[in-house]
Amino acid sequence: MKKSILLVVMDGIGFSTSGIGDAVTMANTPTLDRFLSEYPNVRLKAHGSAVGLPSDDDMGNSEVGHNALGCGQIYSQGAKLVNESIESGKMYESAAWKKVVDNAKKDGESALHFLGLLSDGNVHSNIAHLLNMLKRAKSDGVKRVRVHVLLDGRDVPATSALDYVGDLEKVLTELNDADFDARIASGGGRMKITMDRYQADWSMVERGWNTHVKGEGRSFVSAKEAIETFRGETAGVIDQDLPAFVISENGEAVGKIAEKDSVVLFNFRGDRAIEISMAFCNKDFTQFDRGISTDNITYAGMLQYDGDLKLPDLYLVEPPEIKNTLSELLVQNKIRQYAVSETQKFGHVTYFWNGNKSGKFSEELETYNQIESDKVSFDELPKMKSAEITDDVINAVKSGKYDFIRCNFPNGDMVGHTGNIDATVIGVEAVDSALVKLEKVCEESGFLLIVTADHGNADEMLEKDKKGNLSPRTAHSLNPVPFIICDKSVKLKSGDGFGLANVAPTVAELMGVGSYDCWEKSLLM
Repeated sequence: MKKSILLVVMDGIGFSTSGIGDAVTMANTPTLDRFLSEYPNVRLKAHGSAVGLPSDDDMGNSEVGHNALGCGQIYSQGAKLVNESIESGKMYESAAWKKVVDNAKKDGESALHFLGLLSDGNVHSNIAHLLNMLKRAKSDGVKRVRVHVLLDGRDVPATSALDYVGDLEKVLTELNDADFDARIASGGGRMKITMDRYQADWSMVERGWNTHVKGEGRSFVSAKEAIETFRGETAGVIDQDLPAFVISENGEAVGKIAEKDSVVLFNFRGDRAIEISMAFCNKDFTQFDRGISTDNITYAGMLQYDGDLKLPDLYLVEPPEIKNTLSELLVQNKIRQYAVSETQKFGHVTYFWNGNKSGKFSEELETYNQIESDKVSFDELPKMKSAEITDDVINAVKSGKYDFIRCNFPNGDMVGHTGNIDATVIGVEAVDSALVKLEKVCEESGFLLIVTADHGNADEMLEKDKKGNLSPRTAHSLNPVPFIICDKSVKLKSGDGFGLANVAPTVAELMGVGSYDCWEKSLLM
């Protein structure tokens, strides 16, 4: 076969296995329903071991999902990668760890700061890594430690922050003595401060900077008091949306980041770590007034979040070196490629798809287009930029310039993360409306349409607690995702042992370009 292909990633749209809060089934999706009944399709694993995570209890995410989609292989990722480095001791033997520790010990005034998402969601971070580093910092002779906690409620239950704060405070109490002083210094919801991505809203990063570095913000005696106060003031507020807070004592912030301190960002996922890393590392930083010199701050990331930008220079764990991607294979075969999404997922069809590389393999053969996302809560405009993405893809198909086109519709994931089921239904319906238009242009232009997803989310938006009560679920699901080839003549293998890494070899076979020996198997019979 030698086909021109349009690959559509319906971000966050999977198959519910529980039937609870299934916005995908609730939505009116005549096109997707028809595709699943008329065209060859299989269900793919998009979580756990299928995407390189520690176990099948670990939900997938867009980053590892697009890595697997784009490279046809399974690499140790995220928490699994960090776990291996901690267990082997490599992390604490790294030059980065030694530098941040030595810097924090060099005089009696410097401190070691840990900044990151406080949960065990295993998508951006894991609290277990933080607790391990706190214990190691003490054993390595660090005297003063401050922790800046970003509250989750997105990859974990929506109002679980007090559980994680309690776990952290318990360990801090056990560690603290006359020679070791460790405290929570600041915090706030992950969708309010610090963790912006793709430079969509630098004001989020600035608010985080002012909170963690300058110690500016509403003051409390503890993180627990801050969380309980905010919840009392705003009914129904979830952790990811809690405002920033600063822990103070005698009218002074207990943990401002000073010009000679060390900072470790303990998030391992890259997209929401890049901008705060830029603020600490870039000498020519202009996005906002930092207020202090960062020249003498020793800053390290858990991983290097952008290999091309070398950001940051210091990192505790070596990332997977992803080679032999689908994009590389297509470039070698002189196949022209086009990639498009809106801001929120643009990096997924480019950077993550290409194996955590921000550049192109060929300026001549690859074209990327980013459509700017709205700067509002996604449940306010749940259709997002689906119409604009659709029109852009249609133009790319009709242009005759490209043989492989990939796009991402973020709605199922980004609206799903808000916990608003009604809005998510609208978002899913917007994606379905796009599919029928893309099917038509593919038929007219001789393209083969393939539809898949990177993980579930919209398919499971409620969860039961131990008492059987339902509450909003804002995290990804563990559910399988569709893989549909819109050609009735194609024959696919049957079974449930396939994952996202089987997509690239399938695309390559359909395009008649062979595959790499290291890849997973094609899904074609």
